[in-house]
Amino acid sequence: MQTSTLSLVLLLVGATGALADDMKMPVNASQVEWGPAPNFVPEGAQIAVLSGDPSKDGLYVVRLKLPAGYKIAAHNHPTTEMVTVISGDFHIGMGDKLDEQKTTLLTAGGYAEAPAKMNHFAWASSPTIVQVHGQGPFAITYVDPADDPRIKSQASK
Repeated sequence: MQTSTLSLVLLLVGATGALADDMKMPVNASQVEWGPAPNFVPEGAQIAVLSGDPSKDGLYVVRLKLPAGYKIAAHNHPTTEMVTVISGDFHIGMGDKLDEQKTTLLTAGGYAEAPAKMNHFAWASSPTIVQVHGQGPFAITYVDPADDPRIKSQASK
């Protein structure tokens, strides 16, 4: 009986070691590396990629750091977007046009999910950090093309 118990323990320890080899290194908030957000969101946000590659097929996890007053116009994605508020005050609403009166306020720990192709919008009323995860590749389509920062930056050239 002791030999089989020892064998089971060794097997579990070996399996746990193999799983640990595949895990990403744990990261504390103070170790997150921030950079400028891509041009598909309005200027002023910062991004940190925690896992995966949002530009490729597969799961991804990113964080966005938004200044107070930051707004993201109505848009949608081809895949479901899941958002968790890490800190701050994040307002999210569903619809074709950003309307601050038609949002739900989410605070730290709050969660929202926008199904694929559902139009939604958001704004931060204080400095805010949100974590976004989903299935890549990430893509964004603005309801009103004039709200797309990529088009705005091309027009100003």
